[in-house]
Amino acid sequence: MRALIVDDERLARKELMKLLEDHPSIEVVGEAMNAEEAIQMVNELNPDLLFLDIQMPGKTGFQLLEELDSVPLVVFTTAYDEFALKAFEVNALDYLLKPIQPERLAEAVSKLADKERAKIAAIRGPEKKLGLNDQVFVKDGDRCWFVSLNNVRLFESDGNYIKVYFDNNRPMIHKSLNALDEKLDERAFFRASRKHIVNLSWVEGIEPWFNGGLMVKLRGGDKVEVSRRQAAKFKDMMSL
Repeated sequence: MRALIVDDERLARKELMKLLEDHPSIEVVGEAMNAEEAIQMVNELNPDLLFLDIQMPGKTGFQLLEELDSVPLVVFTTAYDEFALKAFEVNALDYLLKPIQPERLAEAVSKLADKERAKIAAIRGPEKKLGLNDQVFVKDGDRCWFVSLNNVRLFESDGNYIKVYFDNNRPMIHKSLNALDEKLDERAFFRASRKHIVNLSWVEGIEPWFNGGLMVKLRGGDKVEVSRRQAAKFKDMMSL
Protein backbone atom coordinates (compact mmCIF):
# COMPACT_ATOMS: atom_id res chain seq x y z
CA MET A 1 0.00 0.00 0.00
CA ARG A 2 1.24 3.48 -0.90
CA ALA A 3 1.35 5.68 2.20
CA LEU A 4 1.73 9.40 2.90
CA ILE A 5 3.03 10.52 6.32
CA VAL A 6 1.57 13.81 7.56
CA ASP A 7 3.20 15.25 10.69
CA ASP A 8 4.63 18.67 11.56
CA GLU A 9 7.49 17.06 13.55
CA ARG A 10 10.37 15.97 11.32
CA LEU A 11 11.73 13.53 13.90
CA ALA A 12 8.32 11.89 14.25
CA ARG A 13 8.13 11.41 10.48
CA LYS A 14 11.61 9.89 10.34
CA GLU A 15 10.91 7.59 13.28
CA LEU A 16 7.73 6.28 11.66
CA MET A 17 9.53 5.74 8.35
CA LYS A 18 12.18 3.76 10.23
CA LEU A 19 9.54 1.58 11.88
CA LEU A 20 7.80 1.00 8.55
CA GLU A 21 10.98 -0.52 7.12
CA ASP A 22 9.93 -3.71 8.91
CA HIS A 23 6.67 -3.73 6.91
CA PRO A 24 7.48 -4.11 3.20
CA SER A 25 3.77 -4.15 2.33
CA ILE A 26 3.75 -0.37 3.05
CA GLU A 27 5.57 1.95 0.64
CA VAL A 28 6.03 5.54 1.87
CA VAL A 29 5.55 7.75 -1.20
CA GLY A 30 5.83 11.12 0.53
CA GLU A 31 5.95 13.29 3.65
CA ALA A 32 3.94 16.42 4.46
CA MET A 33 4.52 18.77 7.39
CA ASN A 34 1.06 20.39 7.43
CA ALA A 35 -2.46 20.04 6.07
CA GLU A 36 -1.94 22.30 3.06
CA GLU A 37 1.04 20.26 1.85
CA ALA A 38 -0.83 17.06 2.53
CA ILE A 39 -3.89 18.07 0.47
CA GLN A 40 -1.69 18.87 -2.51
CA MET A 41 0.26 15.62 -2.18
CA VAL A 42 -2.88 13.51 -1.79
CA ASN A 43 -4.24 14.99 -5.04
CA GLU A 44 -0.93 14.40 -6.83
CA LEU A 45 0.10 11.01 -5.44
CA ASN A 46 -3.29 9.43 -4.73
CA PRO A 47 -2.00 7.36 -1.77
CA ASP A 48 -3.90 4.37 -0.37
CA LEU A 49 -3.15 5.35 3.22
CA LEU A 50 -2.46 8.34 5.44
CA PHE A 51 -0.46 8.19 8.66
CA LEU A 52 -1.96 11.41 9.97
CA ASP A 53 -1.08 13.61 12.95
CA ILE A 54 -4.01 15.51 14.50
CA GLN A 55 -2.54 18.59 16.20
CA MET A 56 -0.58 20.57 13.60
CA PRO A 57 -0.01 24.30 13.02
CA GLY A 58 -2.82 25.69 10.89
CA LYS A 59 -5.39 23.02 10.13
CA THR A 60 -5.82 19.87 12.18
CA GLY A 61 -5.81 16.37 10.77
CA PHE A 62 -9.62 16.32 11.01
CA GLN A 63 -9.91 19.54 8.99
CA LEU A 64 -7.57 18.08 6.39
CA LEU A 65 -9.88 15.10 5.89
CA GLU A 66 -12.91 17.39 5.49
CA GLU A 67 -11.23 19.06 2.51
CA LEU A 68 -10.35 15.92 0.60
CA ASP A 69 -12.57 14.83 -2.26
CA SER A 70 -11.47 11.22 -1.87
CA VAL A 71 -10.26 10.08 1.55
CA PRO A 72 -7.68 7.25 1.73
CA LEU A 73 -7.50 4.83 4.64
CA VAL A 74 -6.39 6.71 7.77
CA VAL A 75 -4.20 5.72 10.72
CA PHE A 76 -3.96 8.61 13.18
CA THR A 77 -0.62 9.19 14.93
CA THR A 78 -0.79 11.58 17.87
CA ALA A 79 0.59 12.30 21.32
CA TYR A 80 -2.91 12.89 22.71
CA ASP A 81 -5.49 10.24 23.52
CA GLU A 82 -8.48 12.59 23.93
CA PHE A 83 -9.14 12.54 20.16
CA ALA A 84 -9.62 8.78 19.96
CA LEU A 85 -13.43 8.82 19.95
CA LYS A 86 -13.62 11.44 17.22
CA ALA A 87 -10.98 9.55 15.24
CA PHE A 88 -13.17 6.49 15.02
CA GLU A 89 -16.21 8.63 14.22
CA VAL A 90 -14.45 9.51 10.96
CA ASN A 91 -13.79 5.79 10.34
CA ALA A 92 -10.07 5.84 11.06
CA LEU A 93 -8.59 2.38 10.77
CA ASP A 94 -6.42 2.80 13.86
CA TYR A 95 -5.16 5.35 16.40
CA LEU A 96 -1.50 5.18 17.41
CA LEU A 97 -0.18 7.11 20.38
CA LYS A 98 3.32 8.60 20.19
CA PRO A 99 5.91 7.40 20.75
CA ILE A 100 4.66 4.68 18.42
CA GLN A 101 5.40 1.18 19.66
CA PRO A 102 6.50 -1.39 17.06
CA GLU A 103 3.90 -3.92 18.22
CA ARG A 104 1.06 -1.39 17.90
CA LEU A 105 2.23 -0.46 14.42
CA ALA A 106 2.27 -4.15 13.52
CA GLU A 107 -1.36 -4.42 14.69
CA ALA A 108 -2.33 -1.46 12.49
CA VAL A 109 -0.58 -2.97 9.46
CA SER A 110 -2.40 -6.25 10.09
CA LYS A 111 -5.72 -4.38 10.06
CA LEU A 112 -4.70 -2.76 6.79
CA ALA A 113 -3.96 -6.16 5.27
CA ASP A 114 -7.38 -7.47 6.39
CA LYS A 115 -9.05 -4.41 4.88
CA GLU A 116 -7.20 -4.88 1.59
CA ARG A 117 -8.12 -8.57 1.41
CA ALA A 118 -11.78 -7.72 2.04
CA LYS A 119 -11.65 -5.09 -0.70
CA ILE A 120 -10.16 -7.55 -3.20
CA ALA A 121 -12.73 -10.20 -2.25
CA ALA A 122 -15.57 -7.69 -2.77
CA ILE A 123 -14.23 -6.81 -6.22
CA ARG A 124 -13.85 -10.44 -7.23
CA GLY A 125 -17.23 -11.39 -5.82
CA PRO A 126 -18.08 -14.73 -4.23
CA GLU A 127 -16.06 -17.68 -5.42
CA LYS A 128 -17.94 -19.72 -8.01
CA LYS A 129 -19.06 -23.09 -6.68
CA LEU A 130 -18.65 -26.27 -8.72
CA GLY A 131 -21.92 -27.46 -10.25
CA LEU A 132 -23.19 -30.31 -12.42
CA ASN A 133 -21.90 -28.74 -15.64
CA ASP A 134 -18.32 -28.49 -14.37
CA GLN A 135 -15.59 -31.01 -14.98
CA VAL A 136 -12.88 -32.00 -12.50
CA PHE A 137 -9.52 -33.72 -12.80
CA VAL A 138 -9.19 -36.85 -10.65
CA LYS A 139 -5.89 -38.68 -10.17
CA ASP A 140 -5.39 -41.92 -8.24
CA GLY A 141 -1.91 -43.39 -8.52
CA ASP A 142 -1.04 -43.75 -12.21
CA ARG A 143 -4.65 -43.42 -13.37
CA CYS A 144 -6.29 -40.12 -14.33
CA TRP A 145 -9.81 -39.05 -15.27
CA PHE A 146 -11.44 -35.83 -16.42
CA VAL A 147 -14.93 -36.25 -15.00
CA SER A 148 -18.16 -34.30 -15.37
CA LEU A 149 -19.61 -33.71 -11.90
CA ASN A 150 -22.99 -34.65 -13.35
CA ASN A 151 -21.67 -38.22 -13.50
CA VAL A 152 -20.33 -38.26 -9.93
CA ARG A 153 -23.11 -39.73 -7.81
CA LEU A 154 -21.36 -39.89 -4.44
CA PHE A 155 -18.32 -38.73 -2.44
CA GLU A 156 -17.36 -40.86 0.55
CA SER A 157 -14.85 -39.96 3.25
CA ASP A 158 -12.22 -42.59 4.01
CA GLY A 159 -9.69 -41.30 6.56
CA ASN A 160 -7.71 -38.49 4.93
CA TYR A 161 -9.03 -39.45 1.50
CA ILE A 162 -12.28 -39.19 -0.44
CA LYS A 163 -13.65 -42.00 -2.60
CA VAL A 164 -15.23 -40.61 -5.79
CA TYR A 165 -18.06 -42.72 -7.25
CA PHE A 166 -18.62 -42.43 -11.02
CA ASP A 167 -19.42 -45.14 -13.60
CA ASN A 168 -17.70 -48.27 -12.24
CA ASN A 169 -14.78 -46.31 -10.81
CA ARG A 170 -13.93 -45.55 -7.16
CA PRO A 171 -10.67 -43.52 -7.25
CA MET A 172 -9.32 -42.04 -4.00
CA ILE A 173 -8.25 -38.39 -3.77
CA HIS A 174 -6.26 -36.82 -0.94
CA LYS A 175 -8.71 -34.21 0.37
CA SER A 176 -11.03 -33.66 3.32
CA LEU A 177 -14.80 -33.90 2.86
CA ASN A 178 -15.20 -30.52 4.60
CA ALA A 179 -12.91 -28.81 2.07
CA LEU A 180 -14.75 -30.43 -0.82
CA ASP A 181 -18.16 -29.49 0.61
CA GLU A 182 -17.18 -25.81 0.56
CA LYS A 183 -16.37 -25.98 -3.16
CA LEU A 184 -19.54 -27.74 -4.33
CA ASP A 185 -22.81 -26.02 -5.24
CA GLU A 186 -25.25 -26.84 -2.43
CA ARG A 187 -28.13 -26.84 -4.94
CA ALA A 188 -26.59 -29.86 -6.66
CA PHE A 189 -24.74 -31.69 -3.89
CA PHE A 190 -25.92 -32.46 -0.37
CA ARG A 191 -23.85 -33.24 2.72
CA ALA A 192 -25.73 -36.29 3.97
CA SER A 193 -23.46 -37.00 6.94
CA ARG A 194 -19.90 -36.72 8.17
CA LYS A 195 -18.93 -39.41 5.66
CA HIS A 196 -21.01 -38.68 2.54
CA ILE A 197 -21.91 -36.03 -0.03
CA VAL A 198 -24.54 -37.09 -2.58
CA ASN A 199 -25.41 -35.76 -6.03
CA LEU A 200 -29.08 -34.79 -5.67
CA SER A 201 -29.80 -35.50 -9.34
CA TRP A 202 -28.98 -39.17 -8.68
CA VAL A 203 -31.52 -39.59 -5.84
CA GLU A 204 -34.06 -42.25 -6.80
CA GLY A 205 -35.79 -43.07 -3.51
CA ILE A 206 -36.01 -42.06 0.15
CA GLU A 207 -37.00 -44.17 3.18
CA PRO A 208 -37.39 -43.33 6.89
CA TRP A 209 -34.47 -44.71 8.90
CA PHE A 210 -33.39 -45.21 12.50
CA ASN A 211 -33.43 -42.34 15.02
CA GLY A 212 -35.18 -39.89 12.72
CA GLY A 213 -32.70 -40.27 9.88
CA LEU A 214 -33.30 -41.18 6.24
CA MET A 215 -31.99 -43.78 3.83
CA VAL A 216 -31.42 -42.39 0.33
CA LYS A 217 -31.23 -44.73 -2.66
CA LEU A 218 -29.26 -43.55 -5.68
CA ARG A 219 -29.64 -44.66 -9.28
CA GLY A 220 -27.44 -47.70 -9.72
CA GLY A 221 -28.20 -49.10 -6.29
CA ASP A 222 -25.94 -47.20 -3.86
CA LYS A 223 -27.58 -46.42 -0.53
CA VAL A 224 -26.57 -43.54 1.75
CA GLU A 225 -27.78 -42.84 5.27
CA VAL A 226 -28.75 -39.21 5.98
CA SER A 227 -28.10 -38.31 9.59
CA ARG A 228 -30.99 -37.11 11.76
CA ARG A 229 -29.37 -33.68 11.91
CA GLN A 230 -29.37 -33.38 8.11
CA ALA A 231 -32.70 -35.12 7.47
CA ALA A 232 -34.89 -32.05 8.07
CA LYS A 233 -32.70 -29.93 5.78
CA PHE A 234 -32.83 -32.67 3.13
CA LYS A 235 -36.64 -32.81 3.27
CA ASP A 236 -36.85 -29.03 2.82
CA MET A 237 -34.53 -29.11 -0.19
CA MET A 238 -36.32 -31.98 -1.93
CA SER A 239 -39.92 -30.85 -1.35
CA LEU A 240 -42.02 -28.15 -3.07
